[in-house]
Amino acid sequence: MESIEEEIKRLCEEKDACILAHYYVDESIQKIAHYVGDSFYLAKVAKNDERKTLVFCGVTFMGESAKIINPAKKVLIPAPDAVCPMALMADVKEIEKMRREYDDLAVVCYINSEAKTKALSDVCVTSSNALKVVKKLPNKNIYFIPDNNLGRFVAKMLPEKNVILNRGFCHVHTSITADDIARAKWEHKDALIIAHPECTEEVSDLADFLGSTKELIEFSAKNPAKEFIVCTEKGVLFEMQKKSPEKKFYFVGAKQICPNMKKLTLQKVRDCLANGFPEVEVSDDLRIAAAKPLEKMLLLAAD
Repeated sequence: MESIEEEIKRLCEEKDACILAHYYVDESIQKIAHYVGDSFYLAKVAKNDERKTLVFCGVTFMGESAKIINPAKKVLIPAPDAVCPMALMADVKEIEKMRREYDDLAVVCYINSEAKTKALSDVCVTSSNALKVVKKLPNKNIYFIPDNNLGRFVAKMLPEKNVILNRGFCHVHTSITADDIARAKWEHKDALIIAHPECTEEVSDLADFLGSTKELIEFSAKNPAKEFIVCTEKGVLFEMQKKSPEKKFYFVGAKQICPNMKKLTLQKVRDCLANGFPEVEVSDDLRIAAAKPLEKMLLLAAD
């Protein structure tokens, strides 16, 4: 009798399917995925892989983005209830208000957002390319949605831009506090503090290194330090230990788990492959409008 992993592999071959998994999903899924990465990497993979079916193991906006970029492909989402709360934290009326109030405005939309929000934006970004993309924009005024903390990070690094912040946030990253880090540093005095820019300013200011999920993984692998205090979602531990089995990684907050990412299971991956649903559906009008800022992101971040 074949294991569930073997069954998934067989179904992928039968359905000409590719499994894409975000770093935050359970390690059992990361182990069987064709590609594992952050939002930007997976967006590029979704566009370039030749298989006709994409199984997106992450929160729903990721599968939605893959469908927008790849309208001819079938995009399956094993957990359609895995919705990122931050993706809902941008207001259409506020975007319209900012366009009225500011000349020379670019609405910069973090990829962690709904398709309807992307459709109202000038360009999308991820945490790994936000600085690069915003720096290349000719606009002085930047309305950054939906994440406040990533927007603040961009504003700090690009003082020549007038970055207007939204009130959105990631509940996982904002749950980490300076006190949490102080306690961890007391227990692990030689450990370097590495943090995601979705963390609050008080946490970011304490970090020895600040970067996207992929950048945190790469930093921990290349840096000679043997211990790290990790300020992001715990799913990164699998890849960090895979690249650096001799190193130690400490997590500081009680809430460093995204419950929506953890809704993805091997059983749900197997079932959606076998049944051909749940499938992402995006109307042509919405897809065309939302594709423009995503394509612009890929273009500006390419070199």
